[in-house]
Amino acid sequence: MKRQIIDTIAQYDTIVIHRHVRPDPDAYGSQLGLKELILANYPEKKVYAVGDHDTSLSFLAMPDQISDDVYKDALVIVTDTANTERVDDQRYTNGKMVIKIDHHPNDDAYGDFRWVDTNASSCSEMIYELFEEGKDVANWKLSDTSARLLFAGIVGDTGRFQFPSTTVKTFKIAGELITYNFDRNQIFDGMYEMDRKLLNLQGYIYQNFEMDENGAAYVKLTKGLLAEFDAVPSEASLLVGCLGSVKNICAWVVFIEEEDQIRVRLRSKGPVINTLAKEFNGGGHPLASGATAYSWGEAERVTKRLQEICAAYNA
Repeated sequence: MKRQIIDTIAQYDTIVIHRHVRPDPDAYGSQLGLKELILANYPEKKVYAVGDHDTSLSFLAMPDQISDDVYKDALVIVTDTANTERVDDQRYTNGKMVIKIDHHPNDDAYGDFRWVDTNASSCSEMIYELFEEGKDVANWKLSDTSARLLFAGIVGDTGRFQFPSTTVKTFKIAGELITYNFDRNQIFDGMYEMDRKLLNLQGYIYQNFEMDENGAAYVKLTKGLLAEFDAVPSEASLLVGCLGSVKNICAWVVFIEEEDQIRVRLRSKGPVINTLAKEFNGGGHPLASGATAYSWGEAERVTKRLQEICAAYNA
């Protein structure tokens, strides 16, 4: 499959790369890392990375703004996106061919062909593997810019190499990437430094989360509460992982209220929770998923199901 992707990239003059809505470092890392990888080896090609920009990721890069006519006869590649509903910028169907590159469960097998590896720590790790294949078959080079983006994506999706998805391969690839010329401190600062207001909100989470005897935990961040802390939902989402440091926690959900829905952020230290996410209009990884609720009553049902899952896991 990697060879087929490389051959296809070589055939197209225009390539448009998409990723998922509400991007994280791996979405930017894989999308923009792939863009820079292609440009480093085919400087004559027109390569664009599109989607709404998240200002919290400005330290990594900026996406491109393109008109509809760019898609004519273009190759479209979608990275790090499990299903079509989550593709940022639905013009992805306007190209001549669509390739899916992803590491989430392949529940939505969209695209003309796809490379899905659920064993990969991140989609950025997969893009580095694509580079390795390209290096062997087409003498591809990896630029410092691409290496920086891929490293950031791997760091983000592995929780600084702490998540179970981190493998020996992940460490080997990270070891190769840090031989390139980029500032790791700038990446870590951009990803993990927080404004004081978010640190205060994190303190609220630690003081107010609820956890039962089986380690199932939850906390509600309402619109009113976010306003009190002068925080927006995208900023609150950065704090979802903080409960992972709580002793005896098994799995947890952070509810983040938006204008017309409640974002359901699920994390786990053992029990599979993406099946729960699918019950509530979502999906994701076995231990890190997201869903959507449309009332606090529905959110309570999510909590009850999470408690049942943790009870069964600990039985």
